[in-house]
Amino acid sequence: MAGRPRRRGARAIAFLTFAAVATAGVIWGPAWWERHGDRFSSERCTVTVEGTSHTLTAEQADNAAIIAARSAAAGLRARAATIALATAVQESGLRNISYGDRDSLGLFQQRPSQGWGTEEEILDVRYAADAFYTALQKVSGWEDLEITVAAQAVQRSAFPNAYADHEPEARLWATALRGYGGPAAVTCDISTPDASTAAAYADRIAADFGDGMYTVLVTGIGDATSVDVTADDGSATTRDQLAAWAVATASTTGATAVTTSTSTWTVQDGMTATGDDSVGDAVRIDIRTAPQSS
Repeated sequence: MAGRPRRRGARAIAFLTFAAVATAGVIWGPAWWERHGDRFSSERCTVTVEGTSHTLTAEQADNAAIIAARSAAAGLRARAATIALATAVQESGLRNISYGDRDSLGLFQQRPSQGWGTEEEILDVRYAADAFYTALQKVSGWEDLEITVAAQAVQRSAFPNAYADHEPEARLWATALRGYGGPAAVTCDISTPDASTAAAYADRIAADFGDGMYTVLVTGIGDATSVDVTADDGSATTRDQLAAWAVATASTTGATAVTTSTSTWTVQDGMTATGDDSVGDAVRIDIRTAPQSS
């Protein structure tokens, strides 16, 4: 399950930012989408890996990012994220819906009556993803099964071959969101997101990836507060995983720019091939912490 943010990052944020950016609140889940979904249904995120691209709405990309992050938190291979994403596309169109066949709910259309959890739990995207991965790991030899066979072993769907239809896009998103497509694999065309705080951003990273994967340090305070996020294992793959996640989730986190040493994404210009050497091994994220002027 999701943990609290790293204490190192939390201390840095407490020291540098709370007085300046303590106003915004963040709500995740179906209720949030009911209020804001129309806005984000017209916004798009695109993944490109080795010349092949696929586009999702901002809502779908945010859910895909959580699903992939939870596979990393569980210590699973990227293949697990591919299986989960193909399943969620088939079952719900990657939308955290509060309806379905009989009592099916959420991204994976899990059923309270079949022991998947309470309605509230299933509609928690992170809980639902964790429940899926727990069930997947109980499937003998799941790592070597075809994607659709592994998905069906978990879901027991009336349409067991349908998951194969979504394997190509699921593989693209899993590759990028697990850091194997490079830091510039995901770009989003979105409007300026709602204001947030550096503390809320650290909480979101911890909620999605759990403790022990990233350290968050505030590096600048202003209308757009900057945080540098570093991978605790020091690997480029873990760094690129965070960069792709940061862009894919920008519509809900307040992020307006994501910079690595080799690439930059901004709300205004999208993805460019120019990075900033001064960032080093970190991912620098600008978070809009002041409301837009009228």
